[in-house]
Amino acid sequence: MTPPDDIAVATPASATTGTARKRNAAPPRKQQSADGVRAVLRRTLRLRGARVGLVLMLVVMAIAFLGPLFSPHDPTATIGSPYALPGGDTLLGTELLGRDVLSRFLHGGAVILLLSLLATVVGAGTGMLLGLVAGYRRGVRGELIMRSLDVVLSFPPLLLALLFMSLLGTSPLLVLLTVAISHVPYVARIVESSTLAVTGRGFVQYCEMIGVPRRRILTGEILPSIVAPLTVQFGLRLTYSISLIASLAYLGFGRQDPAVDWGMMISQNQSNVVGSPWPVLLPVLAITIVTVGANLLTDSFGRAVGVDLGREG
Repeated sequence: MTPPDDIAVATPASATTGTARKRNAAPPRKQQSADGVRAVLRRTLRLRGARVGLVLMLVVMAIAFLGPLFSPHDPTATIGSPYALPGGDTLLGTELLGRDVLSRFLHGGAVILLLSLLATVVGAGTGMLLGLVAGYRRGVRGELIMRSLDVVLSFPPLLLALLFMSLLGTSPLLVLLTVAISHVPYVARIVESSTLAVTGRGFVQYCEMIGVPRRRILTGEILPSIVAPLTVQFGLRLTYSISLIASLAYLGFGRQDPAVDWGMMISQNQSNVVGSPWPVLLPVLAITIVTVGANLLTDSFGRAVGVDLGREG
């Protein structure tokens, strides 16, 4: 029966309260996460070390990836006598085989930096997955994963890389995979310990109690809670990747002549570093600057989020 027009229909207090709650509801979780990321980035960039590190990295990356566009010569072409002094068409002179030093330097960084980044992504991603599973599942499966990684951890990264390459040969893909494998145990240990700490917290136990699938707990609850230490570890692994890949190139396990990279430039021209320093000095400075920049940025981020920066490996 329809109520008369002159009788007001009362609105339940609960409905009014519910409407008010919706209006004052907290922002969605994704928005909260985005706001948190922006706040951390602002805190990081307030630190002088972070700003200096970012500038150093950007300068070297610009040289490595944009430098070939400004190369005055073909980096593989012989244009003068070996170790010719700077002047004329060769702004920084020539190297061992009479090729332009500046051109080879501008072409030599992209591969090292790209391989370093890809190796870090693959190694950190694999270590993250194994560490999440080992820390959350625990038991026999977790122990089996961590003890297997301890075997890899017992080999120094450079020795492990040399072992693989002496058996399988050298190629950019093999360099990438070898360096990535050397990162997996370190990242997995950090992620496992962080996961163990988060697993015992109330919100994870509540999700388990109401039957949330384990995959969703891992990706939706645990992983967002360990992003800070994982990001710091990624930065540390990136610096190790750059050093390790440059070292392998220096030892002859990188790209082969007439291709060029910074590690190869150092190896080929070190015998005449006094008479012609530029072929060695330029790549050494570039590798040092990008490594220092990455360390400064990582340390600043760690201080901004309160993560212990104990280094290992």
